[in-house]
Amino acid sequence: MPNNISWNLQLTINEGKADEFGALAAEMAASVEAEPGTLQYEWFIGEDGHTCHINERYVDSEAAITHIASFGANYAERMMAFITPTQFSVYGDPSAAVREALVGFGAVHMKHLTGFRR
Repeated sequence: MPNNISWNLQLTINEGKADEFGALAAEMAASVEAEPGTLQYEWFIGEDGHTCHINERYVDSEAAITHIASFGANYAERMMAFITPTQFSVYGDPSAAVREALVGFGAVHMKHLTGFRR
């Protein structure tokens, strides 16, 4: 667990883009499932149909970089046309490469203080 990198992206789906966003979410989930080192990749939609939270967890920074590269090459442009990001929190101690790759997303980095995961 000490090397795990995780994040939570909170966003609002732009008006009239919910169907396209849902199709893209399904496409991305199927693709990410095949990425090595991905431990968690879950999307949650609010009752309003426009608020979405995405929880991701990777075994380490290398796996996170693999995902970030794939996202940038295959999905970023389409996804950003459908959403407005509202908060992006990164958990753990990511490498300098991960931090640099996430600069443009306005990431807030949170280091582990205490607790455990089973």
